[in-house]
Amino acid sequence: MERIDCAPRPDWQARVESLGLLWHGANDRPYWDESAAWRFTPAQIEEVEAATNELYRLFLAAGQHVLDRDLLSDFGIPDFCHEAIRQSWDGEPAALNYGRFDLGYDGAGPPKLFEFNCDTPTSLLEASVIQWDWKEAVFPQADQFNSLHERLVAKWRDIAPPSGTSMLHLTYVDGNMGEDAVTVAYMADTAHEAGIDTQLILTTDLGWDSARRRFVDLDNRPIDALYHLYPWEWIVNEPFGREVIESLSSTLWIEPIWKMIWSNKAILPILWDMFPGHPNLLEASRAPMTGDHVVKPLLAREGANVHIVSDGATLAQSGGDYGEEGFVHQRLYTLPGEGEQRPVLGSWIVDGEPAGMGIREDGPITGNGARFVPHIIA
Repeated sequence: MERIDCAPRPDWQARVESLGLLWHGANDRPYWDESAAWRFTPAQIEEVEAATNELYRLFLAAGQHVLDRDLLSDFGIPDFCHEAIRQSWDGEPAALNYGRFDLGYDGAGPPKLFEFNCDTPTSLLEASVIQWDWKEAVFPQADQFNSLHERLVAKWRDIAPPSGTSMLHLTYVDGNMGEDAVTVAYMADTAHEAGIDTQLILTTDLGWDSARRRFVDLDNRPIDALYHLYPWEWIVNEPFGREVIESLSSTLWIEPIWKMIWSNKAILPILWDMFPGHPNLLEASRAPMTGDHVVKPLLAREGANVHIVSDGATLAQSGGDYGEEGFVHQRLYTLPGEGEQRPVLGSWIVDGEPAGMGIREDGPITGNGARFVPHIIA
């Protein structure tokens, strides 16, 4: 595993924009950064892929453990959602079953899990299309851990309704530098490639028809299937949260509500308790830790409200608006690299299987200022 310098393509901005990455940096600081790349050996990629398979197995066991022992309240999940989560877990409604394991890895020791972004993961277009296009142009003889696009299209095709019978709506909240809009537009493209009619709609434009007891769009059409890039913990706490639970019998929500278990960092101590010492896990606890560790909120995003403790002192911390829901404490893993060139591997799954990898670089805390750096396999 080696970081190598690369010469950015002269027309890289126009090229990534033509592929859908309309926001790629600001203030002369690129988000998509092709001035460098990470080079892996085939054996290292096999290790990342094996760890991804193993972590998915552990999450399946942990999810069942949470439900068997009635632990949903420990996750801060409202009581009125509990039965819906149980029914969704057991009923397995149609889903992409996709997500991104964020891993620490130095190319020598086993990959270590930081968290699982499986409800509203972003950096998807970059990982699937943008870095593959870069590789084909700059390192055409190299390989890349990347079958994301093909797997997404295949899974949409697998869960698609009969042709012409219904439309897939895709919803998001405008903002976040356009990241959510780009991700949802890309997901719409993959669904459309699978033969599904699509319609984008802002979350604020979703309507509830009290007579039909259905969610509807701005044209008063019933919403039969809804892909949402809006977290479940926000959805159920909206004024229409209880209507969402009612709608589960008439609207297919993608991803399903049981993702509230896996996307909550309260799952990390449970994983450690169930599989103590597992090579792909870091020690985690709801109680304070001694020694070098990280404190992070159960539901924070973009590295917000993270506190790193090393040698009894604060090594780094980030601000934000999270934390009321509680915190987890996780053993510190020191990322390779230095400065703002420390990589976090995002290992993707689709339909529960490894599908590719994206890498973000930042300092000790990977936040919303992180850069996306491509990779190749030597």
